Amino acid sequence: MTKIVLLEQLREFTQEQTKTILLPIQPHERDPKPKPRSAKIYLMRLPDSKVADREVPYILHQAITGKDIYPPGSFGEATAVIRSIFCTYSRNEQEGGLALLELMEHFRIALLRQVKIGNQFILDVKQGIETLVYPDGTAPFYMGEMITNWRLPVIEREVHYEKNRPFERGS
Repeated sequence: MTKIVLLEQLREFTQEQTKTILLPIQPHERDPKPKPRSAKIYLMRLPDSKVADREVPYILHQAITGKDIYPPGSFGEATAVIRSIFCTYSRNEQEGGLALLELMEHFRIALLRQVKIGNQFILDVKQGIETLVYPDGTAPFYMGEMITNWRLPVIEREVHYEKNRPFERGS
């Protein structure tokens, strides 16, 4: 459940850090002149990818990989890689690209300032933060992604074994 808690904490952090960035919304038949709003934050998937354009602007956090290492004689290490996808909208291509960059940069800087979220998850700054703005051709939608590496709380073992003694069944 630790990765789920990380995603939930990341959602809270993201909402707090991006709530003042108001971005344009694509007009729809039911609302031809929608007011700008902050990005919606989702975990793992959008609610309905068939109508993803209605969710823009948004940030989607996904747990991509995780690794648990327990070398003998150590407490172990747990990590997770999170992919964050950012999407904005604008009829003006320059404004759309800049809005995307503003959202991504605001979030990146907030992460680097705070480093620790939820009092248990630590951004691995040695691994760095990797960002990618998707190439042209997606207008009026603008997308990018960010890859972050996190150190997670280690799960305590219920069974311990000695270094030079293999684990035996029934022991």
